[in-house]
Amino acid sequence: MKKAKIALFGGSFDPPHKGHEMIVKKALKNLDIDKLIVMPNYLNPFKDSFSAPANLRYKWLKKIFSNMNRVEVSSFEIDKRRAIPTIESVKYLYNTLDIEKLYIIIGADNLKDLRKWQDFNKLKKLATFVVATRDEIEVPKELKILNISANISSTKLREKIDAGMLPDCVKDEIIKEYKGKK
Repeated sequence: MKKAKIALFGGSFDPPHKGHEMIVKKALKNLDIDKLIVMPNYLNPFKDSFSAPANLRYKWLKKIFSNMNRVEVSSFEIDKRRAIPTIESVKYLYNTLDIEKLYIIIGADNLKDLRKWQDFNKLKKLATFVVATRDEIEVPKELKILNISANISSTKLREKIDAGMLPDCVKDEIIKEYKGKK
């Protein structure tokens, strides 16, 4: 069996939006990968709560990416029912897959806290970071970039749901879930 080139795209996806879809499509097109793994977290290690329950966010992502070849939605972090640092998910992938190359896809908004990630120096040795552009945030030249032209934020969507920013296949469910949470 040949070694695989994998991209890991983790996050809260609270809620998932069209920007997430764009990132996955751009990564599939621009990165030399065999598979892209979307891995929603149970709880972001830098936060103390979430809005939509983890299993619901997972269900939405399964629907959104069900028709995309080479995309898999993993419940690894959700199954642990706690905040999982990225290094733990990366080690899990290395233990379960025969990996030749691993990319970790992050949004540019994560750059400010990247060095705070648990075992960041180990992560840099195990994976190549790929940054999806956002909000005119400057990305260091040494990092691989995915140019995304959608400035969409899950945080802003939770504050004011914009149906036009939501994937059609889960739009109504997301609106219903977040409508009563203001």
